[in-house]
Amino acid sequence: MNQWQAPVATQPVRATVAVPGSKSITNRALLLAALSEGGGTLTGALRSRDTDLMIAALRALGVPMTVSDDGAGDGVTVEPHAGLTGPAAVDCGLAGTVMRFVPPAAALADGEIRFDGDPRARERPMSTVLDALRALGASIEGDALPFTLHGKGSLPGGAVTIDASASSQFVSGLLLAGARYEAGLTVHHDGKPVPSLPHIDMTVRMLRETGVTVDDATPNTWRVEHGPLAARDWRVEPDLSNATPFLAAAAVTGGTVTVPGWPAETTQPGDAIGDILERMGCVVTRSAAGLTATGPARLSGVDIDLHDVGELTPTVAALAALADGPSVLRGIAHLRGHETDRLAALVTEINGLGGAAHETEDGLAIDPSPLRSGTWHAYADHRMATAGAIVGLVVDGVEVDDIATTAKTLPDFAAMWQSMLDGASS
Repeated sequence: MNQWQAPVATQPVRATVAVPGSKSITNRALLLAALSEGGGTLTGALRSRDTDLMIAALRALGVPMTVSDDGAGDGVTVEPHAGLTGPAAVDCGLAGTVMRFVPPAAALADGEIRFDGDPRARERPMSTVLDALRALGASIEGDALPFTLHGKGSLPGGAVTIDASASSQFVSGLLLAGARYEAGLTVHHDGKPVPSLPHIDMTVRMLRETGVTVDDATPNTWRVEHGPLAARDWRVEPDLSNATPFLAAAAVTGGTVTVPGWPAETTQPGDAIGDILERMGCVVTRSAAGLTATGPARLSGVDIDLHDVGELTPTVAALAALADGPSVLRGIAHLRGHETDRLAALVTEINGLGGAAHETEDGLAIDPSPLRSGTWHAYADHRMATAGAIVGLVVDGVEVDDIATTAKTLPDFAAMWQSMLDGASS
């Protein structure tokens, strides 16, 4: 555990904060390069626990790669290779993109592939993707971590129907490997609406950029044609979800924060933070310099559906806990199955500091209430940790019990946070 006294902002925050590359794009690009026998390169790739776990998993499956710092961001080169090989052991840690993206690819390897991860990872839903792989011809022992996949060197593929209402990662994981299956792949979703659809849009776009034919014209159905994946060079966008705590710092202190390199067009769900901040009273501008948020004198509450951008919930909940009016966050029941039960965790931590939050059937309701000092627990969840940092900007004496958990996606968070408060570009 790494206890951290959240620093209080003694004046409005004014800073430019450059954030590293997108975890979602980095791990998709790594996997696509691994599935392309021609390999590929990544520029500006995120280096964090989640991406390091993906690199280690692919190396364990016989993918040759080199990792270097090119001075402008981390570079990764995946060398040409003859495909995935086993036997292997894969550590998923607490990375959903590893535990749900790698098995569909590993089914193309030969030999025994053993998967395990952190204790909390063993509690996360996995049966949807594992049952789908069985239906497509894979041999797997187990329904959750740890499990063992008996690779045969290929997979028949075909059509499968799943319920992906717990996570869009079930769809993305299957689609990423589907072009290498002998009959291609058709995934049909049958159930409540799939959360975080922008992440599936990201997967589809990146597949098409490698030359894969994807048909997503029919709602809840995705068809991937059999064929090779072209080698290509990826330039990774800044991680917009990781940018949200820094923009939130401007919102709660009445300051101004700019995140440079904000893409004009993107499939990252984090892009929605601009509209959310505007609804809460901020002024948000997009320019060649990036995205800039300026906070109001008094932050407004918000009634909003976050179904497609659920990963922003901890940031928005922290803002809501500091707002002048009530807030209702809807459409996020699926967050009960994330790194922790984020809804229960947010209610516990906000109320533990004197707040007034409660769970609803599909989200959270948060009413204005003065907050006090105390410990904010991270639950080994990086976004819970950064939510505590936001609250600590305006509530003296907030201590985050494990700031090191931010290394999952943002290893230098504490230093970046202090640099922002110092007014320096970071």
